[in-house]
Amino acid sequence: MTTRNWTDARPATAAEWIERAKDVAAVLATDALARDRANSTPYEEVALLKDAGLVTLLGPREHGGAGESWETAYRVVREVARGDGSIGQLLGYHYLWAWAARLVGTTEQIAAVEELYTGNNLFFGGAVNPRDDDLVIADEGDWLVFRGRKSFSTGGKVSDLTVLEGVLEDSGGHVFAIVPSDQQGITFGDDWDNLGQRLTESGSVLVEDVRVPWASAAGYVDKEFRPLTYNTLNVPTIQLVFANFYLGIAQAALQAGLAYTAERTRPWPYGGDNKDSATEEFYVLDAFGDLQAKLWAAEALIDKAGAVLSGLLHAERESLTERQRGEAAVLIAAAKQRIIDTGLEVSSRIFEVTGARATANSVGLDIYWRNLRTHSLHDPVAYKRVEVGRYALLGELPEPTWYT
Repeated sequence: MTTRNWTDARPATAAEWIERAKDVAAVLATDALARDRANSTPYEEVALLKDAGLVTLLGPREHGGAGESWETAYRVVREVARGDGSIGQLLGYHYLWAWAARLVGTTEQIAAVEELYTGNNLFFGGAVNPRDDDLVIADEGDWLVFRGRKSFSTGGKVSDLTVLEGVLEDSGGHVFAIVPSDQQGITFGDDWDNLGQRLTESGSVLVEDVRVPWASAAGYVDKEFRPLTYNTLNVPTIQLVFANFYLGIAQAALQAGLAYTAERTRPWPYGGDNKDSATEEFYVLDAFGDLQAKLWAAEALIDKAGAVLSGLLHAERESLTERQRGEAAVLIAAAKQRIIDTGLEVSSRIFEVTGARATANSVGLDIYWRNLRTHSLHDPVAYKRVEVGRYALLGELPEPTWYT
């Protein structure tokens, strides 16, 4: 990957930041397939995100951040994912964990975390996988001590900070804390070697005697947690991150299919209505028209969800109601199921119109399906359809869980 020095003026508007993300995507796209196959730790890729200013997009302006909205952040994730789905995922997860203090923390904790990561251009990872056993937290007076193992920890070795989540062994209370990634008590397993999203550093992590002051336990005051409905926006926020980088991957797949067809696909000479070019073939035009229309529809739904959720995330935390939260979650569930179905269709059907030669490994059209198929298994999409169905049929809002 050829890195770039961003010497031009810093973006000043949301539209300019989205253009910056497109520039980053163009750099990533030049060798995305080769880097996928090498499956190396993406140090240079994260450095590119930092140099471009995208890491501090949501950070406060007083500390050098862009102070942008989540609506912009979602668009940025989408654009980066068009260049490389893995790096789009890394950036989207970073945005969630960078916002974690706002989701759960006290006013003082929010200020400290945002100054730390924004002022130092730090990158977040997270060791929070609800399907594993919880990390166990011992209360040792003024300190908490985290111990345990997680089978997934997106960000891994490329992160500067890691979000830990565990359960107090005495009370059973859940605690989030932000800790330096590079420390003796955290060992990343280097065991992420999956079908797709290969550069996300999503392997296991071993946590051994990681000490955190009680003052850093997010949302706790005098060892008591102060809950808000706003705390439960973490899952809708990350689920919409998923939808946006799925969309970026699907958009890239369609664009790659269109480009290949225009440049290299040969017309079929035995159809009885032979054409001089594949771009004149009826079945080719029909397929691409169908896929483009479906992708535009998914994009519209995702953008609608982004506008709604961004409004909630940037409102006063105390003002969020359970109904607002629930209706946003339903809309995001609808958006996610649509882009999964559409993205998998796009990334598969492009082979029907590009032709047999497009299956060559040197072409690499398989990367889009592999990336979408891998991460879309994060949680069963059937449950997203059920959430929408219960809302439509019964008027029921989904209860907040680790996946809703």
